[in-house]
Amino acid sequence: MAGGKETPRQKMIGIMYLVLMAMLAINVSDTILNAFSTINNSLKTSTANVNASLTQSVSAFEQTKLKENPERAKPILDKIKQVQAVAAELNTYIDAVRKELVEAGGGIVPETGEIKNRDDLDVSPRIMWAEGKKDKGKGYLLQTKVNETRDKLLSLLDPRDRASVSFSLEAKDPEKRTTSGTKADWVQSNFGEGTPVTASVTILSKIEADAKNAENVIVRKLLSKMDEALVNLDAFAAVAVAPTSYVIQGQPYTAEVFLTAYDSKQNPDIVVNGSRLTTKDGRGVYTVNTNSEGEFKWKGTIRVKQTDGTEKIYETPEQTYRVARPSAVVSPDKMNVFYIGPDNPVSVSAPGIAKEKLKVSMTGGSLSGANGKYVARVSGGSQATITVSAEVAPGKTQVLGTTNFRIKEVPPPIATFAGKASGTISASAARSTGKLEAELRNFDFDFKYRISKFTLYVQKPRQDAIILQSSDDNFSGQIRQVISGLNPGDVVYFLNISAVGETGKTVALETPVSIQVGR
Repeated sequence: MAGGKETPRQKMIGIMYLVLMAMLAINVSDTILNAFSTINNSLKTSTANVNASLTQSVSAFEQTKLKENPERAKPILDKIKQVQAVAAELNTYIDAVRKELVEAGGGIVPETGEIKNRDDLDVSPRIMWAEGKKDKGKGYLLQTKVNETRDKLLSLLDPRDRASVSFSLEAKDPEKRTTSGTKADWVQSNFGEGTPVTASVTILSKIEADAKNAENVIVRKLLSKMDEALVNLDAFAAVAVAPTSYVIQGQPYTAEVFLTAYDSKQNPDIVVNGSRLTTKDGRGVYTVNTNSEGEFKWKGTIRVKQTDGTEKIYETPEQTYRVARPSAVVSPDKMNVFYIGPDNPVSVSAPGIAKEKLKVSMTGGSLSGANGKYVARVSGGSQATITVSAEVAPGKTQVLGTTNFRIKEVPPPIATFAGKASGTISASAARSTGKLEAELRNFDFDFKYRISKFTLYVQKPRQDAIILQSSDDNFSGQIRQVISGLNPGDVVYFLNISAVGETGKTVALETPVSIQVGR
């Protein structure tokens, strides 16, 4: 980071400032006050000289480099203007604080050019320090602005260049304690008790000088970028790159065609995901196994030697590719059926297009889901259609295909008693059964029926038949009594059975239930 070796000018200013502060601690005499005025004037002169030299350098850059090579020079000049704006913002605040200190010190005496009450020891602590109250002492905002200016200036340099610059614009709290044993912060050390107003004004001039020096260092570093070494390019090749070689009918085929250049005398060093590539004629070929499905990303780093022997590093934009499992789609044309009521699962895919890029719509029903997995629901009609489309070019959507589905009712269930529609069951199993069930057998969709009506017919040996009616599936009342009294040899029939599905539609079941009660 910046802040290493100081220039002779910086050392001189720092030493003079420390000597004067030491003298101030002993006695605030006219001699010391005059010395502060001398230092202040010297700092202003030094700042003006640096500014003049800097202005001349920037002007020369605009008159020569900007006209000769505007493509390289324009970005550098834009950065320089940002540097100047950052430094000017700090100087504007310093000017405002200086004006307030001078006015509080009685203003400037026209005959001498000095502050009227330049030895006043109350003005600086009251305005700048405020007994350590950071929301009132203007020195604390000044400290913040100084450090922010430093950070902003450094941020305008390439990260690799920041360690090579040095300037003293910084406002750190001192680590050493005062002679009384207390630890004073930066504001108290520079503007606290015992500091005459003329000393505070001189300190502001020193900060201005540091800011101008920092501006000078950063600007000259930026100016030097114009003359940096370049990569030698002496061989050229025509290149065509297409985003894909797989194009859907109606989709435009796009390819970039351009001229590329490379150094024919030496190949670059190319590394992709940690692996160094074999290079020839300035290019490397990246090959990787595709054993796993999914989306994969990679970036390449290219190092080339410049004309001065140093290396220049370039990075490719992040590249993405998708690995898909080989697949074939087999469609049973006569089985394209959607059932009314249950969820109808639908899988959608299109070769060469990611599932999340597909747009799937439906007529004759509703569709929900995403990424290739959908659920279709229909409530009536005879046919539904699913349409699949995709954006095949920016702003252009193309229909990839449509599929028609027949709409059918869910087949009726069968009624069962104790799990059977016919045959023999034990008397204990019969007596413990609490209702007549409706079952959908060999139907893979999630859909349920409930028995809504039936006629119970029970024939006991050598007795008259028992006939009872029910309006639901549960055995209650007389039906419960009859079922509980079943014995071996009895025959049970369930006739005139109706069931209601999840859609609310009632269907009549053609097949009755016939059960022989055994032991």
